[in-house]
Amino acid sequence: MAMARFAMILILAVMGVAMNIGAADTGTVGKARGLLLVANKGDHTLGIVDPDSGQQVATVPEEGITGHEVVASPDGRIAYVPIYGNSGVGSPGTDGQTMAVIDIASRRLIHTINFPQPVRPHCAVFGPKNGLLYISTELTNSIDVIDPRTDQIVDRIPTGQPESHMLAITHDGKRAYTANVHAGTVSAIDLEAKKVLAVIPISKEAQRISISMDDRYAFTSDQTAPRLAVIDTATNHVKTWVELPGIAYGTAPTRDGRFLLLALITLNKVGVVDLKSMKLVRAIDVPRAPQEVLVRPDNTVAFVSCDASRKIAVINLKTWAVDKLIDVGRGADGLAWAKAIE
Repeated sequence: MAMARFAMILILAVMGVAMNIGAADTGTVGKARGLLLVANKGDHTLGIVDPDSGQQVATVPEEGITGHEVVASPDGRIAYVPIYGNSGVGSPGTDGQTMAVIDIASRRLIHTINFPQPVRPHCAVFGPKNGLLYISTELTNSIDVIDPRTDQIVDRIPTGQPESHMLAITHDGKRAYTANVHAGTVSAIDLEAKKVLAVIPISKEAQRISISMDDRYAFTSDQTAPRLAVIDTATNHVKTWVELPGIAYGTAPTRDGRFLLLALITLNKVGVVDLKSMKLVRAIDVPRAPQEVLVRPDNTVAFVSCDASRKIAVINLKTWAVDKLIDVGRGADGLAWAKAIE
């Protein structure tokens, strides 16, 4: 039934019923004006990619095992890679307690931030208003807060749930949402009051989290059924479910707020959800095991890390086609955009 439904969706999209999501222009995109960063889990390196040439131009050893995610400082100068450990979420293995601080221009590790105990730090996000760095610290059911001016931990905010793996912050900087993997929940957190506002049940297992551009919705992927939870951030309840043809993983909204891109990990595709109709309207073939989706700031390109394939798929958001595949390291996962240094 799922495959038949998916086939019908694609037929409708080709016929142009799917909200006219194709573009009328040539599909040409401009220069990148920045660098793409990728966490190469299998190589234990940070990859630095020139998107214009389509080449991984450098790799920087993390000096730890293993970084899954990466974030760039707002000025594009520094990359932060939390060192999670040598296993998956909830599995036995080493428990990381450091974060690599890498100078992007010189392509070298310049500092290591040490957490006071093993915490399995995973996902790092800069606060959009205060410039602080928030990191999901899984083993302490919390988010640690770092002041990047001093590289010191200045706060710890509870999530109220175990395995708070991924983290997203609203664009106004007031709230955080964490995907709590095997708890199967999402925590809504008031960052100013430093307290949990709600714990939202999703399923037996949830993965990844993103926020719509207008902060109205949070999105997380059910790992037990092919569907996407759409959380209303005004009520902190699931507003609706989007049926999918396969299990989704990472998600990211387009910068114009019209669509949500999903890594359909079991199908080796990237799905496109129209956020007005809340329906899947397109799917794009990518290499095996798509993990994370990152939309470039100019909204012309989306990058998709493909773990098992050692590739990054570059999707043209004007033509909805894969323009190129970039060779990167083993286990390509977390992505970040480092803007060009002025």
